[in-house]
Amino acid sequence: MPRTLVTGGAGFLGSHLCEHLLKQGHEVICMDNLLTGDIRNIEHLQGENFKFIKQDVTEYIFLAGPIDYILHFASPASPIDYLQLPIQTLKVGALGTHKALGLAREKNATFLLASTSEVYGDPMIHPQSEDYWGNVNPIGPRGVYDEAKRYAEALTMAYHRNHGIDTKIVRIFNTFGPRMRLRDGRAIPAFISQALVDDPVTIFGEGSQTRSFCYMDDLIDGIYRLLLSGFNDPVNIGNPREMTIRQMAEMIIKLTGSKSELIFEPLPVDDPKVRQPNISRAREILYWEPKVEVEDGLKKTIDWFRTAADRD
Repeated sequence: MPRTLVTGGAGFLGSHLCEHLLKQGHEVICMDNLLTGDIRNIEHLQGENFKFIKQDVTEYIFLAGPIDYILHFASPASPIDYLQLPIQTLKVGALGTHKALGLAREKNATFLLASTSEVYGDPMIHPQSEDYWGNVNPIGPRGVYDEAKRYAEALTMAYHRNHGIDTKIVRIFNTFGPRMRLRDGRAIPAFISQALVDDPVTIFGEGSQTRSFCYMDDLIDGIYRLLLSGFNDPVNIGNPREMTIRQMAEMIIKLTGSKSELIFEPLPVDDPKVRQPNISRAREILYWEPKVEVEDGLKKTIDWFRTAADRD
């Protein structure tokens, strides 16, 4: 039975990852300081093969016994979080990644870094492929997240090259699904939470900026395939279906049967104008591509949000 550590395992993606690993026969250790995670995301996982440790990953990590895999998902990941927690965001990208990689070296474990499409910044090429170096403002308000992840990637590759650690880097594009926080600042939970109570749905800018939204089941499948692969360079995982933010808002209003109208606010600083993954590498190396239609994923997410209004 593989023994696997997931940092940030009580978060939206981390909790789904813990659940998937358990189903694949792993013994799972979930580490989270609950700064943005939620213990309710993992309560149903408690059992013989699941252990929760409340700890900040930027502190020294001690775990007795062997560890086969480390998946580093600890980090604030929404605009509201990393704008309110800029220092913590930088620390978990730098110190947290360093501590997790040090454990991987000690245990001779395979290490997977949860990186992000934000390493591409406001891209000058479209769609974005893994060989694009990005267009990031290092001193802008979003820079704390973008540069934390870019540094984490650099550190991960340094451990791979210098210490021979088997490392993986997944660049995650916009993902959605159950267990997202209602008011975490990302588009889909914001639109759903407003639409369900017929409040105006807030769009920043004109809504012409594009995103590519992937349902979490597809993302978790791609991450697990990458974990078991022999590939060490970054891999984009996301849905290449591109749509405008306004189109997404209108789709959610329709699917919820809401009476909400659209309102428009100024665009945040350095907000990317376009975002679409080139997933050729994932197709060729992992034999992966998304299967869940955005509309079907939204229906499942909306159903979950209808019963989760008291969680935030």
